[in-house]
Amino acid sequence: MKQTILVTGGTGFIGSHTVVELMEAGYEVVIIDNLSNSKIEVLDGIAQITGQKPTFEKVDLRDKEATEGVFKKYPHIAGIIHFAASKAVGESVQKPLLYYRNNIVSLINLLELMPQYGVKGFIFSSSCTVYGQPKPENLPVTEDAPHQKATSPYGNTKEINEQIIYDYIHSGANIKSIVLRYFNPIGAHPTALIGELPNGVPANLIPFVTQTAAGIRKELTIFGNDYNTPDGTCIRDYIYVVDLAKAHVAAMQRVLNADAEPIEYFNIGTGKGNTTKEIVDTFEKATSVKVNWKYGPRREGDIEKIWGDCTKANTVLGWKADTPLSDVLASAWKWQEKLREDGIM
Repeated sequence: MKQTILVTGGTGFIGSHTVVELMEAGYEVVIIDNLSNSKIEVLDGIAQITGQKPTFEKVDLRDKEATEGVFKKYPHIAGIIHFAASKAVGESVQKPLLYYRNNIVSLINLLELMPQYGVKGFIFSSSCTVYGQPKPENLPVTEDAPHQKATSPYGNTKEINEQIIYDYIHSGANIKSIVLRYFNPIGAHPTALIGELPNGVPANLIPFVTQTAAGIRKELTIFGNDYNTPDGTCIRDYIYVVDLAKAHVAAMQRVLNADAEPIEYFNIGTGKGNTTKEIVDTFEKATSVKVNWKYGPRREGDIEKIWGDCTKANTVLGWKADTPLSDVLASAWKWQEKLREDGIM
C-alpha cells in the first residue's frame, strides 16, 4: 500500500513542487492549505505534471478541531511535511502577533495530534535565518554553527519552532523529525505548470527580476553595492526549488524507514554563494533578456553573506543540488512568460 503524506501549505511555492516529487516517488498526498497566500488552480498544474490530482482540504491549521477532522478522515497518514506559515519578513515586523499565532499555534496543533493518530514522521521547513549573519570563520555554515538572535519575528518563529520540536521529542513523544534549513529557493518546474506566484510586489529577488524583465516592474533595485564581497553586493546560496523538493522526499524516506536519530538537522542549499549582481548577469545571459536595474542604498535587516555547507545532506540523505544556475534562472523566466500567456501577470 502506498504511504500517505500530509503536506501543509501544499499549494504554495515550495509545497507544490514537493507534492509533485512525492507523487512521482509513489506516495499518496493529502494537501492542507487555507489558500491565504496561494491559489487553488495550483492543483491543476500538479495534476497536469503527475497525471493525478492530489487530495486537497481547505483548512486553517490554527483551528485544532478542523485540523483533527483531517486526521480522522485520512487515518493512514505516515508522515507530515509542514510548510504552512506566514513568511514575509517585513510584514512580520509590522504584525508580530499574527506571525507568532499563525506559525506557532499551527505547529503545536499538528504535533499534539500526531501520536493520537499514529503519525510517525515530521519534516519541518526551517530556514538559514536561524544562523543570522555568520562570522567569517563560520562560512560556509554547517548545521552546528551558532544561532544568532533573529532579525525579524518571522525568523524568530523558525527558531522557536525548532526548539518546540526538540522539546517535544525530548519529552518522549513517539515521533521522529527532520528539520531542513533552506537557503534561498528559486526557479520553477521545467514544465512551467507551477512556480512562484507572489501576491503584490515581490519580496524575493527572482520574481522581481523576472517581472522587471517582463516590463511589469519599471526597474530592479540592488540594495547596497558596498558590502565586503567580490562585487560589493550581497551573497546568498540560491537553490533550485525542484532540487529542494527532492530533498524532502529523501528526508521523508529516512524519517519513516531508517534507523535514524529521533531528531536531525540538515542544511539544504548548493554549498556555494552567488552575489545579487551575478544573479542578474546570469539571468541576462541565460535568457538574452535585459533587466533594467540600478544600485540603491543597503536595506535594513539584510545579511551581507551566507551560504551553506551541505555535506551532511549530501552524504546522509544521498541528495545533492546540482542544477546549473543558468538553467534555474531560465526556468524562472519560462514560468514568467507562462503567467503572461495565461493573462495572470
